[in-house]
Amino acid sequence: MLRLRFTKTGNAIWISHLDLMRLLGRAFRRAGLMLKHSQGYSPHPELSIVMPLSVGVSSVCELADFELEEGCSVPSAEIAARMNPVLPEGIRVMESYEGGQKAGKLAWLRARLTLEYQATGNRQQATDPPVGAVIGRPSFPALTGEQGSGDEERILRSAQNDRVEALRALFSRPSLVVEKHSKKGPVEVDLAPMIREITVGYDHAPLSGDDRTAPPQAETDRIVIEVLGSAQNPTLNPLLLVTAIETYLPEYRPDFVQCQRLEIYDAEMKPFR
Repeated sequence: MLRLRFTKTGNAIWISHLDLMRLLGRAFRRAGLMLKHSQGYSPHPELSIVMPLSVGVSSVCELADFELEEGCSVPSAEIAARMNPVLPEGIRVMESYEGGQKAGKLAWLRARLTLEYQATGNRQQATDPPVGAVIGRPSFPALTGEQGSGDEERILRSAQNDRVEALRALFSRPSLVVEKHSKKGPVEVDLAPMIREITVGYDHAPLSGDDRTAPPQAETDRIVIEVLGSAQNPTLNPLLLVTAIETYLPEYRPDFVQCQRLEIYDAEMKPFR
């Protein structure tokens, strides 16, 4: 068994899991790498993705297992060089190697959520917010000149800090029950036991190229949440952290969200390969 480690970023985040499987299968053929197929009435290529990715989520740590046909002997180090020229933008093979850890040893997932808040005027405020809560970015019709500019910056910084501190307090709770949708309908899950580490901070970096939802002209404040959570039994979906914000802190509900997988680990916190 061979394994690919690849990225899925940019416009490629909108490719569904099934379409990604078809895309990889075609890329193998175009690269002159013939996949082994199963036997039986409806043969299918021996190709599987270790941890399927949700649509709209980017990743720099995706893994796919595959087998080549007998007689198709290609050094594993050469596979990336042959596949990348035939892959679409956003899908890039970083390496290929033999063997690899079994999927059952996958234990932890590190992900980053970028929460974006549009400027006030584009954002609808929550009804009956808690006393003292700062919602969105305040407007400053009466502030002018150098003094006004300084006051605006000070108030903006205070609003940003309030938002970060509120989210830090939320994710420090010993229990964080949210509702998620399953095949059997809505169910309640407690996110707190699934979280091993979490950090919340304010981000001043430019918008990334993966952002395909926010209007290009919009001014935004951005908060970054980095979480290390369980990858299996149960699995923490990082986007459920946004559900928790919407449930417990609706006044801090983000206007746009970006999510990216950063790394996956085994039980000993070694990169899962």
